[in-house]
Amino acid sequence: MSMTLGVSRPDQAAYMLRAAAADAGRAYKRELIDLLDVRPGHTALDVGCGPGTDLPALAERVGPAGTVIGVDRDPAMLAEARLRTDALPAVEIREGDAHALPVEPGTVDRVKTDRVLMHVAEPADVLAQLHLATRPGGLIGLTEPDWDTLAVDAEDLDTSRAFTRYTTSRVVRHATVGRGLARLATRAGLTVETALATTPVFRDFQDADHTLGLGRNVQRAIKDGVIDETRGRRWFAALSEGPFFASFTLISVVCRRPVS
Repeated sequence: MSMTLGVSRPDQAAYMLRAAAADAGRAYKRELIDLLDVRPGHTALDVGCGPGTDLPALAERVGPAGTVIGVDRDPAMLAEARLRTDALPAVEIREGDAHALPVEPGTVDRVKTDRVLMHVAEPADVLAQLHLATRPGGLIGLTEPDWDTLAVDAEDLDTSRAFTRYTTSRVVRHATVGRGLARLATRAGLTVETALATTPVFRDFQDADHTLGLGRNVQRAIKDGVIDETRGRRWFAALSEGPFFASFTLISVVCRRPVS
């Protein structure tokens, strides 16, 4: 019997582009950019821009008089972002870390991060950097999942619950940072103006396996002795046979750097 369950770990750029292209991905991204109220002439910063998924939309909003800065530390992501925005003169791509942003303090009107804080070493330090980069009165938009809310329907509910616990404790560095965004932003000296929760729903098993890592992460859980192999394989096989349902919660917070 093959030891491989589900799709292998995808190329990160392809993963992010596929997630952004899904209905749920398009909806929450559009909502976050709308809430940021990006205007012509603004300087907009996308921290952890990845393959540049959102840079064209931001460039359209700032217009020819504005600037969009995409920052990422992954050279492969930056290369993809440059290809995606090659014909957009308003876009600048910069290599850098979210803990030490390559922008001058107080020069950015709008900032966004999307599913970045769950991966960084210190979310509070990154928020301090966002505060520093933003002009007084500027807006910062943050979106992060709360992986504690991951629900995978199965008759074997105990294994579904074990899978979620494993995801939050072993797979994602800051798995519940989404629920703490408003608190972290306030502690960083920002004023929270909007807090929203959306629930992406997966009805297609293949899409869920690609996005949520059902197969590769249950395989890791089996290897780590968290889930019994026979039970884990049976659980995954049952999911693939359908009907399928899974969901989790995404939290978006928009906050402002105070004028004084």
